[in-house]
Parts: sequence; structure tokens; C-alpha cells
Amino acid sequence: QVQLVESGGGLVQAGGSLSVSCAASGGTFSRYSMAWFRQAPGKEREFVGGISLSGTSTYYSDSVKGRFTISRDNAKDTVYLQMNSLTLEDTAVYYCAARLTTWSTNPSAYPYWGQGTQVTVSS
Repeated sequence: QVQLVESGGGLVQAGGSLSVSCAASGGTFSRYSMAWFRQAPGKEREFVGGISLSGTSTYYSDSVKGRFTISRDNAKDTVYLQMNSLTLEDTAVYYCAARLTTWSTNPSAYPYWGQGTQVTVSS
């Protein structure tokens, strides 16, 4: 089974940019659809976006569409989340998740999760 480790979170000012990564190990990365979720304090885990096996197809939630970009490098077993024009509402712990079939917006559909990385947007 695949193990996932996120990195790259931190503190950024509103309007700024930040990139987070998720490195996979223990499985054939190209067999997994990948997704990013986030969870703010007191809120449910929220779908951010997903990417297909080859990386040619992506899907984003309305709250991040046009600001966030998901990509993957199957040679490096890594998926990325580039976040631009960050707002205070983007503050959350960001998680990557993997599943063997096509991506889903439902967090319960993902058996594999990283530990999360904190992204804090300040005013």
C-alpha cells in the first residue's frame, strides 16, 4: 500500500502564493488517482481538487478554481498543489489522498492519506 508525506506548508500573507507537495512511497504511484483536501478548525474535511492517473485531467472545487493548480510527476512519485491569491479562508491543514480508481470528491472514498501540512494565511 502507498504511504503519503506532505511538505511545504507554512505561513503566507494574504494575496501570496505557496506550494505544497506530497511524496508517495510503497506503491506504484501512477496507479493512484490523487486528491487534495483541507480541514480548517471546527470544519469538515473539504475537497480541494483531484488529478487523474496520468495528470492530464484535473478538477477543482469552486472555492479554489482559478487560484489553485494540481499537478503530478509520476517519475518522482509526487503530487503538487500550487496555491495563488491566498485568502484568510484558505487557512487549513492540507492533506493529500490516494485511491486506485478515479478520483472522488468524497473523503471517505480514499483509503490512503498523508499526515497533513498546515497552511496559514495572515492578513
